[in-house]
Amino acid sequence: MLFCPTCANVLIISAETGEHKWVCQTCPYEFPIRQQMTSRTRLERKQVDDVLGGDAMWKDVDSTQVACPACDHDRAYFMQLQIRSADEPMTTFYKCTNKACGHQWREN
Repeated sequence: MLFCPTCANVLIISAETGEHKWVCQTCPYEFPIRQQMTSRTRLERKQVDDVLGGDAMWKDVDSTQVACPACDHDRAYFMQLQIRSADEPMTTFYKCTNKACGHQWREN
């Protein structure tokens, strides 16, 4: 995307006279296209934070007797969060207490 050096509006490609050129729609600026123009810019992705807190969110939670769907261990840590609108029930998040498993799941 190119911008007009005079008025800073976006330039469009025009071929009305048989010659391709960049043209500004608001001022008389024109730039003839004589060769292929390409450029590529790779954007750097920003680091995404874990919204629920990652491993730190399981630091001070209680455990309950519930079967893990991955390893059938009989206990899991749990916490409840309101992630939808207030008229919907809270979502319960579980994490298996078995250190070898550590499976996480949720129920509405």
